[in-house]
This record gives sequence, structure tokens and C-alpha cells, in this order.
Amino acid sequence: MIPRSKLLRTLSIAALALTGLCHATYAKDITLLNVSYDPTRELYQEIDAAFARQWQEKTGDRLIIKQSHGGSGSQARSVDNGLDADVVTLALAIDINTIARKSKRINADWEKQFPHNSTPFTSTIVFLVRKDNPKGIKDWGDLIKPDVQVITPNPKTSGGARWNYLAAYAWAKAQPGATDASAKQYLKELYSHVPVLDSGARGSTLTFVQRQIGDVLLAWENEAFLAQRELGQGQFDIVVPSLSVLAEPPVALVDKVVDKRGTREVAKAYLNFLYTPQAQRIAIKNFYRPTDASLADEAGKLFPPLKTISIGQLGGWDAVNQKHFADGAIFDQIYLKK
Repeated sequence: MIPRSKLLRTLSIAALALTGLCHATYAKDITLLNVSYDPTRELYQEIDAAFARQWQEKTGDRLIIKQSHGGSGSQARSVDNGLDADVVTLALAIDINTIARKSKRINADWEKQFPHNSTPFTSTIVFLVRKDNPKGIKDWGDLIKPDVQVITPNPKTSGGARWNYLAAYAWAKAQPGATDASAKQYLKELYSHVPVLDSGARGSTLTFVQRQIGDVLLAWENEAFLAQRELGQGQFDIVVPSLSVLAEPPVALVDKVVDKRGTREVAKAYLNFLYTPQAQRIAIKNFYRPTDASLADEAGKLFPPLKTISIGQLGGWDAVNQKHFADGAIFDQIYLKK
């Protein structure tokens, strides 16, 4: 007769082997497509790898997350026109609202599906200038000096460009005695100093850094830090203006796609992962500001304090878009095509 202890060990080993066999038999290969905006390549490369490892450990499934990057407005139009993204991680809430309203591929209540109105990280707009700031650029008023060239992308295609524009507008409106007319005149002067409008934020960064065009780049804070660290060590300085905008790039499930493809569970887990301490620390590492309040001290060691204004304070995205970026609105009125 086999001793009881030996029999139990044998049965346990057999059970483990059977469990492993079942895992191997039922494990799947899953692909997600995250359609994102220009400056998030490095951020999501790291986040995707971390989440895919975690998902495989939890489920046994092998997860491949594909990325698509471009100007936020262009990316939104691609999804609206049928690109089968499982999730979107775009620069502007209005870009996601456009998909929800036009093609209805995203549910109208998308902002309520995840914390902080579905915004896992924030950023802001700063100035990237050449080493030692030869043009003495300190604030928005310096951008319209006669000898200053400004690099910023096109607000008609780029979410980052809209944040740049709105930061400039907010500063102009905050000046003593400012009116809508004076703010509009400032914007007109500012864009007369822009020699080229790239379609997205990363394109503008490369124009400034690699093509050496311009004296100042209006940039996402993370793009400015990245350019300092990886694209031109020792060649650039970051200038923090007196007032900027609180940039809140949101995320959403593309409901019609995840339901059609059967990826809702993993896609939702992926977006929830963005709020975990692990992903929030990856965000800090990639120069995004975390929304996790417990990491405020950690983030404070990297990010300078900055006075910002929110889109809500400017009237909300619908009003802002109609006033500034719709066809025939202020941007179309003030920009003289080169």
C-alpha cells in the first residue's frame, strides 16, 4: 500500500500539472489597439509592457498592445471614420466627445467610467528655449518680440497645439485691462511669429530640436523634459511662464469596438491600470503629473510649481471649441497662412 503522505504528494503534483496543462490549453493571444496622441510614445511603451506582464501572470493570456500616434484631432477622426481602436488616449476631451456624438462608437457617459473624469495624468504647457536662453524669453509677452520665432503645431490637427493656444489666450486675458479684442490681437501677433505649423506636437519638437528652427518651442511639459534628456542634452533650458493651462488628456473605451471584438474586460483593465501606483510612477518617470495624491511629494521633486487655469474656467470644451477652433472661429481669423 502507498503511504498516505506519498499519495497526497503525487495527487498534488498531478493536479498542478493538470492546472498548467489547462492554462496552456485555454491561454489566448489578445491584441489591443490604443490610438493616442503625439507625445505619448515613450509613456505607453513602458506602461504597455508592465500591464501585459501583469495580465499574463493573472490570466495566462499573451497580450500585445499596439500603438498609433498622431495629432489628437486627426486620430479622433480616424477612429470616428472606422479605425478599430479598443481604447483612445487623446489630448482633448472634445476629441473623444466628437467620436461619441458623430459615430457613437464611444458611449456618451465615457467621462464617468474612470476616475478624475477619465483623466489618469495631467500636464501643462511650458517653453523650451536654446541653452542659456539667448533671446531672454521669460513669459508670454516675450514671444512677440520682433526677433523671436515660435514653434507650435497646428490647432486644427493637434491637441497639444490647442493647449498651447489656450495657455497663450489665458495669459493675454489675464493682463490688466485685457478684453477679447486685445487677447485676439495678441494671438494674431503670436502666430505671425510662427514660421511653420506641424500637424502634431512631436513634429514641432523635431522641427525645433533637429531642424534647429525657432527660438522657443511651446511644448507639453513632458515633451520639454524629454527633449532636454534624450534629444539634446545640454542644449536646451525649460522656462516656466507666469500662467499656463492645466492640460487634462483623457482616456476612453471605444465601446462598439470592444464589444464587437470581445476585448472589453482586458481593455477596461488596461485603462484602470493607468491609475495604479505602478503606472502613476511610470507617468512621473515620463514627465507627466500623477493624479494619485499620495504621489504628490514624489512628483514635487521633479515638477516646478506653476499657476494654471483649467478648461472649465475658460467655459468648457464645447464653448472653447466653438469660439476658437471651429471653422471660421478666432484661429482661422488670426492665422495668416505662410
